[in-house]
Amino acid sequence: MKRPTIADIAREAGVSKGAVSYALNDRPGVSAETRARILAIADRMGFRASAAARALAGAPAHVVGLALRRPASLLGVEPFFMELISGLEAELSTRSYALLLQMVPEDDAEAEIEVYRQWWIEGRVDGVLLCDLRADDPRVPAVERIGVPAVVVGPPPAEGDLASLWSDDAVSVGSAVEHLTALGHRRIARVAGLPGLAHTAARTRAFAELGMSEEMTVFTDYSGPAGARATRDLLMRDAPPTAIVYDNDVMAIAGLSVARELGLAVPAELSIVAWDDSPMCGLVHPPLTALTRDISAYGEHAARLLLAVIAGERVGARLDEPARLLVRGSTAPPAA
Repeated sequence: MKRPTIADIAREAGVSKGAVSYALNDRPGVSAETRARILAIADRMGFRASAAARALAGAPAHVVGLALRRPASLLGVEPFFMELISGLEAELSTRSYALLLQMVPEDDAEAEIEVYRQWWIEGRVDGVLLCDLRADDPRVPAVERIGVPAVVVGPPPAEGDLASLWSDDAVSVGSAVEHLTALGHRRIARVAGLPGLAHTAARTRAFAELGMSEEMTVFTDYSGPAGARATRDLLMRDAPPTAIVYDNDVMAIAGLSVARELGLAVPAELSIVAWDDSPMCGLVHPPLTALTRDISAYGEHAARLLLAVIAGERVGARLDEPARLLVRGSTAPPAA
């Protein structure tokens, strides 16, 4: 079947192609009655304007872009991003917006910046979301130069004027450490994520300020195998930790398996706390104590904030709810 064109609609409606363009792009130049007739004909014919044509006409794309510098294989098992995307989609769909997702090489900021540049030049998106902010992140000034509306999902950037949505991880770190120290733990370790990420750095600072030893933090790539290796390294030390806090639930579950392999009972001989609670945390045995928050709602709030920026509203940093501690069966006083 031949795809309908503006000329087909014009012929059917008995108007010029210019009148059809005005009607489809919601521009002045045609009467309300003619606009309604043209739109009805276009809908009956199944007409959809191409992205390039809409961009040339200056029409909004009704699309939000999200580029992630993470391995595609990790994205499939990372509950945080799955729930974040679910929340983004839930909010965007109510505004008739779509989400455009693209994976880029993990260590190539320039490739990610080029994605934003091409999206904006080609009129494929109306705005973008920046995740996994780094210290002195080159994406922030680049996106501001490109001119695409953007929101940072994470701590506010040190420089630039981009809006951001963030959660105070220091508060969450404090609740986890307070819980463990109240149980009697003194050797508390942390299996952290990527050291260059701004939220990882915020958690690391918070642990240090609470008196936790720097030597008891091991950095990883958030994957299960890396979490397992870090756990084994910590537990094989001369003075192993009696409790470990993990930066995500995938690594916490991997750590639980390692503890069992080494013959350690959880929580009798090792307490475990996971970050970013997911259904998996409640399905393992024992169920994991976790720092939990509504990540789907976090995605909804991020989408809402970006749509406000796209609409021309002036917004700054918005503080979302911090993750709160949900105590389950994986934490207990240390063995005597």
